[in-house]
Amino acid sequence: MTFSERFHEIRTGFERPFWVANISELFERLSYYAVFAVLARYLHEGLHFNVEQASSLTGMFGGWVWFLAVVGGAVADRLGFRRALSLAYLILSTAYFLLGSLSASWFAPVRNAVPLVPLVAFVLILPALGVALVKPSVVGTTARASQENVRSVGYSIYYTLVNVGSTLGPLIAGWEQDHGSPEILFRIAALSVFLMLFVVLIFFKEPSRAGNGQTASLAQVGHNFLTVLSNPRFMLFLLIFTGYWIVFWQEFIALPLYITAYIDPNANTARILATDPIVVICFTMLIGFLTKRMHAFHAIVLGTLISSLAWILLIVHPSVWMAVATLVAVAIGEIVQAPRYYDYISRLAPADQQGTYMGFAFLPLGIGSFIAGKFSGWLMHHFGEELHQPKMVWWGVIAVGLVTTLLLWIYDRVLRLPADQRT
Repeated sequence: MTFSERFHEIRTGFERPFWVANISELFERLSYYAVFAVLARYLHEGLHFNVEQASSLTGMFGGWVWFLAVVGGAVADRLGFRRALSLAYLILSTAYFLLGSLSASWFAPVRNAVPLVPLVAFVLILPALGVALVKPSVVGTTARASQENVRSVGYSIYYTLVNVGSTLGPLIAGWEQDHGSPEILFRIAALSVFLMLFVVLIFFKEPSRAGNGQTASLAQVGHNFLTVLSNPRFMLFLLIFTGYWIVFWQEFIALPLYITAYIDPNANTARILATDPIVVICFTMLIGFLTKRMHAFHAIVLGTLISSLAWILLIVHPSVWMAVATLVAVAIGEIVQAPRYYDYISRLAPADQQGTYMGFAFLPLGIGSFIAGKFSGWLMHHFGEELHQPKMVWWGVIAVGLVTTLLLWIYDRVLRLPADQRT
């Protein structure tokens, strides 16, 4: 096939809903990571939570997003992607606007009537409801609105746009940190997803199902959930792999607070956090090529080890530029393991339970974020504020990563599922 023929296939191989859904996903990721990049500092410096509370609430914000993804796919499938996306962007715009209004004078009656911690916790749960509907809707639209011969290209476009949004979010947050305030940033995030609501309502048409595919009944969804939960080896793997995400999420939870407290109070932490997605965009194909012959599970173990040891750089020389170098190393570990992790789980799943298994694949991200928030808050308070040995924070993070790596290695030797020896 010539280049012009392949280009024609790609140009004509996607229906309009594919482009509408994926462009809206770019703006959703932009908004989410713009908020995530400044959230820990906003809670600590803007709303005056102590470091433990700020870390726990930030971890909760990330945790609910991925935890609810387990059921988001089934809900989106029942609603239809157009209604699910519309509802999601309405929820997200409301949530980000409320989050940016928590310190506003007009919001004072609500602040005075409700204890601040439960109020903030409730507002932080709202974005998770939206994201849990967006992701399965966009991925499902990509599958349905792409012709078979270009579907793999469609997923590549989806992954690229997600990372572009994940890069632009912290960069915009970094610009706003220099020129504005977090409250304005949250309103920009709210406006971004609010505009996507109208984009979906005006331009998105529900994509048709392939063949005679039917929406699974709620009873079938529940049965599939119980089937996965009753697979002890698979659930043990997910539990062990949670340790990787406890380590990874520190870049959004502990790192911004650590930099401002112990390295440079004027550092633009939001811009620093753009390092990870930039590295992912630039080096995913190269590292994928270099590790393509590696056993999938071994790639998971190696990626976990790299991301865990990366924090040694920040211990050796605490500085802004070494924080950037640390995030480069963390991102390399992410690139090594992430594609193979989803490949590994997809091969474990029975043909009629792919969606359920892939939904469970997000559990370690959610549970890891919940634990990372509590864990980093305790580390920052105990070693930073009480013992005045802030470098010990990162030794604690590294210890979790090394234990996770060891447990994955033992699992590989003893318990890895026989049906998956080929991955």
